[in-house]
Amino acid sequence: MTEHDIHTDILIVGAGLGGVAAALAAADRGARVVLTEEFPWIGGQLTSQAVPPDEHPWVEEFGITARYRALRDGIRDVYRRRYPLTDAARERDELNPGAGWVSKLCHEPRIAVGVLEEMLAPHRSTGRIRLLERVRPIAATADGDAIRSVTLSSVVDGGETVVRARFVLDATETGELLPLADVEHVTGFESRAETGEPSAPEQAQPDNVQAFSVCFAIDHVDGDHTVPRPAEYDFWREYAPAAWQGERMLSWQAPNPRTLEIGTRGFAPNPGDDALDVDADQSRNAGDANLWTFRRIAARDLFADGFYESDICLVNWPSIDYFLAPVLTADREEEIAHYERARQLSLSMVHWMQTEAPRPDGGFGFPGLRLRPDVMGSDDGLAQAPYHRESRRIRALTTITENDVSYAVRGDDGATRYRDSVGVGMYRIDLHPSTGGDTYIDVASTPFEIPLGALIPQRMTNLLAANKNIGTTHITNGCYRLHPVEWNIGEAAGHLAAYCLAEDTAPHAVHADDALLADYQRELDETGVERHWPEGRAHAY
Repeated sequence: MTEHDIHTDILIVGAGLGGVAAALAAADRGARVVLTEEFPWIGGQLTSQAVPPDEHPWVEEFGITARYRALRDGIRDVYRRRYPLTDAARERDELNPGAGWVSKLCHEPRIAVGVLEEMLAPHRSTGRIRLLERVRPIAATADGDAIRSVTLSSVVDGGETVVRARFVLDATETGELLPLADVEHVTGFESRAETGEPSAPEQAQPDNVQAFSVCFAIDHVDGDHTVPRPAEYDFWREYAPAAWQGERMLSWQAPNPRTLEIGTRGFAPNPGDDALDVDADQSRNAGDANLWTFRRIAARDLFADGFYESDICLVNWPSIDYFLAPVLTADREEEIAHYERARQLSLSMVHWMQTEAPRPDGGFGFPGLRLRPDVMGSDDGLAQAPYHRESRRIRALTTITENDVSYAVRGDDGATRYRDSVGVGMYRIDLHPSTGGDTYIDVASTPFEIPLGALIPQRMTNLLAANKNIGTTHITNGCYRLHPVEWNIGEAAGHLAAYCLAEDTAPHAVHADDALLADYQRELDETGVERHWPEGRAHAY
């Protein structure tokens, strides 16, 4: 990198959904932004991590920001303009190109990359947003309670760049800036004594963190596409964690997240189902009876004959959850080693499916399964980045606990309403098996709000959380970590930083002062941020 010292209004580290949303909100309000990204694709969990959007059932009507809706509309528009959809598919207002059961908008990740790039393009042309690509943070300096600079290192050539900014937003997937800048934060389980949560343990468990996953895409075509036997295949082939109750993880067996009973999923590639009949509503149907269609991202029957040789299936299943050790409290060398082991797990799952997996016809192995590196934008067919469900979390002005969102606690009164609400979200409290040996925690929640105080650290004056690193607990992270919520968090954080610049004030002051807060919230309203759920239109599930 040739430029080694950059000054800007706002530095946003991490160009996942929260980071992109923050950059758009800040630039639209007139701020100068530097946005950074480690991986080849911007978009985080939607793109480089390859996870189709996990969204609430009412997403087509309400409960998301206007900018997030523009992203969803833009993805559908690409398919309508550029892909040979069937007439029936093209006429669908709620087009679901993958006809996956997990989401009303399952799609190939590169489509979202293009739409996000297009959304950023006008501001990049004017220089208001500057994207520093293929860099990661390695150091930060602070002056008292304010971050003064962040040092970024190129993952390509090791060159370093220092960025100085009035405001810094941590939009990384794991809260990477927090330890670098000595920001008070927490990892893993808090204790029940601290949070009062019914699902929390008696003692804090900072090393007990949710599994992360390395996703991949496959199709099923003629020929033998078996990958070489992975180096750790023997280990993963026999691995039977406690949550699997004696069953091997490389199998079609897995715990039911809600009942914890071991169940068997089906797997039938290209089943010839009616793709237009898929009702992707997690409140009515989990949709995982056939794993092939669960996270399908291209349904060939929605396109002209022969356009796709096969459906394309995105694998993000329990069998690739990596929870051997926490990476949030590991050093960088250990972190990289665990990422490699997680990749070995995913490759082992591919090899097992190709060679040993039980087939519906009574045979074993699907050699026609083919990894799709072109779909993932990678060399080996695995996602460019690991999908982290849990991050380091700031010690915030407001900490959201299970008692604020759990239906078992709140009942029909609904989730806590906040004077400082900056958005809404909805998802079950969905925690995957964790590094401490815990099985699923899957608790019904109520439609909830995002309090501004959860984005603001207790001490640091110019740092904002803009991803899943906000003031949730280990428990409530399980419902605040999904795509539209992350976007809303980032959008609110970016708008707040720009508001503070323009008004010569600070986040803590906006949070504390009713007049400033109301002015800031009015601006959010005007940009299409929904801060409260419509009365009687949403429910727990």
